[in-house]
Amino acid sequence: MSPELDALARRAELAGLNAASAPREAQVEGWLLRLSPGKAKRSRCVNPLAGGSLPLEELLRRCRVSFEQAGLPLILRLTPFSQPDDLDDRLAAMHWHRFDPADVMVLPSLDGFGEPGSSERLTPLSAADYAALIGALRRSSVEEITGHARRLEEASVRHQAFKLERDGVLLACGQVAIDPGPAGTSVGGMAGLFDIFTPEDQRGRGHGHQLCAALLAQARLQGATTAYLQVGAENDAAQRLYARLGFLQAYRYHYRSDDPRAWT
Repeated sequence: MSPELDALARRAELAGLNAASAPREAQVEGWLLRLSPGKAKRSRCVNPLAGGSLPLEELLRRCRVSFEQAGLPLILRLTPFSQPDDLDDRLAAMHWHRFDPADVMVLPSLDGFGEPGSSERLTPLSAADYAALIGALRRSSVEEITGHARRLEEASVRHQAFKLERDGVLLACGQVAIDPGPAGTSVGGMAGLFDIFTPEDQRGRGHGHQLCAALLAQARLQGATTAYLQVGAENDAAQRLYARLGFLQAYRYHYRSDDPRAWT
């Protein structure tokens, strides 16, 4: 990986953590615990950000107590930046199940995206309305929809949600969250694309590409200069879509748990 791509990857990881902040969080020896129910595992998992001084077994025990109190299975999110460095290997040796790999992709420049314009109707949505829309499309439970809305409303980075319509028919929907550049520098913001969704009967018609291009144009107008997103490692259609927009593979992460509820 080139130094430039590595720097973008590291910034995307931090931006993604900021954008996925949850109403219920805790810290254990440098590990970030997110304890909010919902479909998105990034809001109900452990992010091992620092090694700390406690033995691994004690770290896991303390995390498990917090997740049990929240009524959630204990899940760890493993990235190339997780600490300690051998954490994934040690969990594998303990027979923790590996599941749901995902790729983080980055876009080094938004220069190719102009002002948003479309013959269709790009409609902004409130956090509650978007959570209800995407929840219905994904058949989420009432608890999951409510939790999603709360996370969006309380996130430390503002999420802007939109739907793309034609004659009242939903073509695609999604969100953009812009992480500001480092304070005291001239580095621009980094835009994250989230929850990009095209209804099944509208797929293969370019609506997802059109929506993403419009979201990136919005982000550029608001000072973003780069972008990132997270996509399932096995979602070939979405991977091709994002590659056409100029996104590059940065790194892959996955989850581990010893609780079957986490992956079933």
